[in-house]
Amino acid sequence: MSLIKRIKNKIKLQAHSGDNYYCPFCGYTSKDLEVVGHDLPVLIEKEVVGGGKRAAGCYQCHSRDRERLLFAFIIEELKLPQNKNISILHIAPEPKLSNILLKQDFDEYICGDLFTPGYTYPAHVQNMNVLELPFESQYFDFIICNHVLEHIPEDIKAMKELQRVLKPGGKAILQVPISNNTMQTVEDFTISDPQKREELFGQFDHVRIYGQDYIQRLESAGFKVNRINIADMYKRMGVNPKEDIFYCEKPALSV
Repeated sequence: MSLIKRIKNKIKLQAHSGDNYYCPFCGYTSKDLEVVGHDLPVLIEKEVVGGGKRAAGCYQCHSRDRERLLFAFIIEELKLPQNKNISILHIAPEPKLSNILLKQDFDEYICGDLFTPGYTYPAHVQNMNVLELPFESQYFDFIICNHVLEHIPEDIKAMKELQRVLKPGGKAILQVPISNNTMQTVEDFTISDPQKREELFGQFDHVRIYGQDYIQRLESAGFKVNRINIADMYKRMGVNPKEDIFYCEKPALSV
């Protein structure tokens, strides 16, 4: 970073400094949050939670609301780092959260993403397709898959694959952007034009906007779904008060 940019950044951080919000990744405290996202008509019309233009970013490290929500749930609520004897699969891992989990002494912490030409990936991230995970059945205790399924045409197949590699009684966090006022998921796989996808689904590489039937989709893949909202307890982290956590479980084998 050039000297001028460093000075401008310092001035910005001083200007927004305050006590209203706290970033758990970098420790910066601020009076407000950085505006992020895009103000697209379809996201406003369908009241999409987890997308759209909103005050949600950390001015210092640029973490966003949905990554801080995962931190609040995984680190503060579940206290996952205290349970070392588990294996975890993290799909399309968020860098800041992943860096924290990498430092824990879990039995296994595996990160995977479908590599896209032109992008670079950290050394700890493996190239893998969520539709054909390279693991035996009942392998993982815990899965994190945050804002991935909306990119995948065969989302039910992906859900079933995640369920397959999860141990009976295992848990999964499966977040997606979801419409607050639409019951049925909106999707059209004949549309491949990025501009049209942005217009209809809110992002050029999304293939749907999930409706409130998202739970039924997860259940059809064999998950028991717990829909949880912890926003009131973590207002200072600047999480979205409307974003629920889809905390899924693979039913234990009957004796």
